[in-house]
Amino acid sequence: MALSLPGERSVAAGSQVRPVRGIFAWIAKAKAKRARRTALRSLLELDHARLKDLGISHADIAEAMAARNGRTPGMVLNAARARSARS
Repeated sequence: MALSLPGERSVAAGSQVRPVRGIFAWIAKAKAKRARRTALRSLLELDHARLKDLGISHADIAEAMAARNGRTPGMVLNAARARSARS
């Protein structure tokens, strides 16, 4: 059991829990993920020639949709475009 001095505040008293802000942040994050998925799906509908003009392929888009471990879909597609530009 921890004792606190009369002038100290407990850790629980110092942290402000704002559940409404957390809910709004969660909703904003969900909307952003949905917008990214929609954009990636629309890229999948493009034909091979248009994707080649953009420097990506259908496989790159599929990889971007499955991006994990700190990699964002944008990072995956930018790396694919960079590889395409070098070749």
